[in-house]
Amino acid sequence: MPEPIAQILRRHSRPLEPIPTEAEPVLGRVDGIRAVLFDLYGTLVISGSGEVGVAASQRAAGLAPAPQRALDESLSAVEIHECNSPAQGVECYFQAIAASHERSRRNGIDYPEVDIVEIWRKVLAEMARRGLIDASAAAAADVRRLAAEYEARTNPCWPMPHLRECLAGLRDRGLALGIVSNAQFYSPELFPALLGKPAEKLGFSADLQYYSYKYGRAKPGTTLFEMAAESLSRRAIAPGETLYLGNDLLNDVLPASQVGFRTALFAGDARSLRLRHGDARTDGISPDRVLTTLGQFSDL
Repeated sequence: MPEPIAQILRRHSRPLEPIPTEAEPVLGRVDGIRAVLFDLYGTLVISGSGEVGVAASQRAAGLAPAPQRALDESLSAVEIHECNSPAQGVECYFQAIAASHERSRRNGIDYPEVDIVEIWRKVLAEMARRGLIDASAAAAADVRRLAAEYEARTNPCWPMPHLRECLAGLRDRGLALGIVSNAQFYSPELFPALLGKPAEKLGFSADLQYYSYKYGRAKPGTTLFEMAAESLSRRAIAPGETLYLGNDLLNDVLPASQVGFRTALFAGDARSLRLRHGDARTDGISPDRVLTTLGQFSDL
């Protein structure tokens, strides 16, 4: 029986601590809020690489193996035991992502998202074509497991401090909870992997979870936020009654504010805080609140 995705993620996770930032919290009560939506990576969980899908080497920080080693180990996990050049394999991976993005942009999608399973299918096919791996082994490989194994190695995650208490407090207040995140199929599995329960058991409504891979569109585009706003409207919750928390001024605060949500910037970990200095797209954009720990939610 294949190993569950959550178990793969848990097996490669270990305790991480956030790296303090120089940001000053901006707190104070936010009145009239009936729903709270979150980003996932860098907000609810500490992300070793700072965000989903980033495979930059973390050797200097000691957080994850270099992409080449991660690929070699991940291939072995799916019974591809010989790879002539993991470096070329990583090159195939990034080329496949870039090509997918380019095709989507030609089709009018400004901020496209890939389906990482399809990306890995193409990577294996290209590696086999180049003679880097055995073609029959590539055809038989469990591609979903390969994707999860590689992500778990290059982007180890751990719950952000005070996450459980934060969610429990919001549930106790009767607030609707949701997620709007750049993510892949394995991303929701972080909840059972790290917290022992699926997202729904932690209070996140199934109809308020929007993960980019399902729709082929990513933040900072507003599509995911617009869909979340539509779901909230069916509950008679207006955008101005919704607070969105994320760690990126461009990907989170900007599009959330564009659909009318109240916004809070999470500045609790230097790995993932994105202030986007010098990016004209965020000129004049300021969150309503700034949190440096999830424990500060009680002050809102």
